[in-house]
Parts: sequence; C-alpha cells; structure tokens
Amino acid sequence: MPHAQETSRFQATLLRPRLADGEAFWAFVVLPREASEKLPRRGRTSVDGRINGHPFQARLEPDGQLSHWLRVDNDLLQATGAAIGDLVTLEIAPLEQEPEPDVPADLAEALAAAPEARDAWDATTTIARLDWIHWIESARQSKTRAKRIADACAMLGEGKKRVCCFDQSGYYSKAFRAPEAVE
Repeated sequence: MPHAQETSRFQATLLRPRLADGEAFWAFVVLPREASEKLPRRGRTSVDGRINGHPFQARLEPDGQLSHWLRVDNDLLQATGAAIGDLVTLEIAPLEQEPEPDVPADLAEALAAAPEARDAWDATTTIARLDWIHWIESARQSKTRAKRIADACAMLGEGKKRVCCFDQSGYYSKAFRAPEAVE
C-alpha cells in the first residue's frame, strides 16, 4: 500500500450489528483511537486497507467518540475467513485523494433546480461536498433531511462553500456513532 501518509496496523474484534429485517448480513469493527488519530480527519475518511491480508478500499465513518468504524461487507468477511467475534488484523492508510462522493438523488435534484447553488457546489472541494452530504444524510427524519437539503441549497446559493456548525466527528452533537453490536 504505497502512501505518503502513515499506515496503521492493529487488531480489532469483528462485531455483528443489529440488522433490520431483510437487510443483507455485514459486520463491523471499531478502530482503536490511536489508529484513528493517524487519519487526516475525524469525519468520513476513505482508506486502502487489508483485513487478515485481504485488500479492500472503504470509507470509514465517525463513531462519535473521536474514532472511526468500518463496515465489513459479507463478501470481504468471507474472503478473510473470519467470523463474528474473531480478532482480525487490519492495516489501513488514508487515500492520498478523497474519492468524489455519490450525490444522493434528492440533493442532486435540488441542486439541478438551483443553478447558483450548483455552481457553488461545483466550485467547492471534494471534502466539503462530502461534509454537505454527511450533514444531510445524518438527519434521522425525512422532514429534517428535506429541510437540510433546502438549507444547503440556500447556503450554497449565498456562496457558502462549507456547511457551518456541523460536527463531522459526532463527538459534540452525538450525531454519529458506530452501530449497536449484538451478541
């Protein structure tokens, strides 16, 4: 994994999240704070990594405790040969350039209807776009999400390039956390 940034190597336990009915199986790990502190940001961060030697690329999510958690999909879980409860070895390094985020359909529609907001969106950084999306997706109710999309378009239309008053880590607002683990 050739990176200018430091690679972290650590062990973590594979946990099983509480899944909604019909949701595909997956697992997760919570990064030790020391590994998370080596990352470039407390918010969402994309990494190259290995679990028990199997490569992956993923976006880490903030856990609200100044660390991150990683979703391990079933395919990667099977490739590692590990099971829930196993201690796995991880290596992670931040990507040198954050990939462009997927814009949710409702936000894309709102931006298309607001040319000034769209221009500001296009002129901002990938990290700023990731933060806007993170802020919108962190809404727990559809009404709140719709308001945040409208507010985002208004702020962007006014030339604001970053969402204000948004704690990307979830530490102060407790907006983000790792999934609830079940036994």
